[in-house]
Amino acid sequence: MKKTFFVLAIIAGFVVLTWFGYFFWKNLRGTGPLVKKPLQDIATVVEHAQADSPNIPLTLPQGFQITIFAKGLGKPRVMVRDWEDTLLVSISSHGKVVALPDTDKNGIADRIVTVIEGLNYPHGMAFRCAPECRLYIAEEHQVYEYSYDSRTYKAAPIRKIADLPDRGMHVSRTLLFRPKPHDNQLLISVGSSCNACVEKDQRRSKILVVPIEGGELKTFVSGLRNAVFMTVHPKTKKIWATEMGRDMLGDEIPPDEINIIEQEKNYGWPFCYGKNVHDTDFDSKKENPCLEPVMTSSFIDIPAHSSPLGIAFFPEQGWPDEFQHDFLVAYHGSWNRSTPTGYKIVRYRLDKSGNYRGVDDFITGWLAKDRTALGRPVDIMIRPDGSLFVSDDKAGVIYRIYF
Repeated sequence: MKKTFFVLAIIAGFVVLTWFGYFFWKNLRGTGPLVKKPLQDIATVVEHAQADSPNIPLTLPQGFQITIFAKGLGKPRVMVRDWEDTLLVSISSHGKVVALPDTDKNGIADRIVTVIEGLNYPHGMAFRCAPECRLYIAEEHQVYEYSYDSRTYKAAPIRKIADLPDRGMHVSRTLLFRPKPHDNQLLISVGSSCNACVEKDQRRSKILVVPIEGGELKTFVSGLRNAVFMTVHPKTKKIWATEMGRDMLGDEIPPDEINIIEQEKNYGWPFCYGKNVHDTDFDSKKENPCLEPVMTSSFIDIPAHSSPLGIAFFPEQGWPDEFQHDFLVAYHGSWNRSTPTGYKIVRYRLDKSGNYRGVDDFITGWLAKDRTALGRPVDIMIRPDGSLFVSDDKAGVIYRIYF
């Protein structure tokens, strides 16, 4: 009896190890860039390149240069500017927001000033001046309004705007004020609690909306697994968002997405992905629910597992005509693809009517040949003076790129 039990235990253990090995090989063998330490410190390489040689691992468009605006930040995420043009960035993993003043305007932050700390995974931020200027910060479980002193770079809490669901698979919350005449409404992006499931908490996998003077938290759009970053199109004033597709379906599906957000629409998750493709792995029903107008298709599909984050349109002023109508997206990079993808910034080309015309690499080189990552781009801020800023939560820096 004991011998039989022992044999069965060995067989069971072998089955479990075989399953785990297959699961790891299929879904997790691309984690190298995420976990391996790179051979080079990208901040040091870029700084030395300015003095010695332009040869750096990163490839930029012709005529562009790159410098380090700030370093030693830990894992910087969302960037905003206050009304005095000082850059603020959320350091989610450290529970704080910092200011990076550049008082001498030399393109390098003078110092790092803690605006507020002791927060629960702060991520999204937004300023609003109507008439008093206030700072809004989204933590994992809530959104709070703060007074903010642009001289001392310090914030103090005023009141809670909204309660949000905490824990779960996706904990970053992002903020965006709607454009006029609805600029008293705050949009809050809340990701799903899981890879693919029907949510029990109705606040998840959505972009929510709340009046800034207070009121009920309502659904703005639904069916978004994890739309981490949002922006406003400079002409149409529509909301655009990047979206991360689900995992565990292999290297090539489902696509990540860029979506044009329209109120009350459903963007498909967990039943559909991409161009209204039915996710039969999750939903085995023969009836296809992924049809317009019930579900809304993606605007642009992105290679699976690219992990699109920051999205920013080129301003109408301060940039050559060739950049008009175009926008940039930061591909944070894959962790679950056998051949890593992403780890770059891409440029999407649109015509004057907003039709998609193609995509080109804008900045590459964060993914090294040895499958380590020198950095992972997160947020993008494009300025009307011909410069742009990129946060990097692996290298702990903010880059300044200009021509």
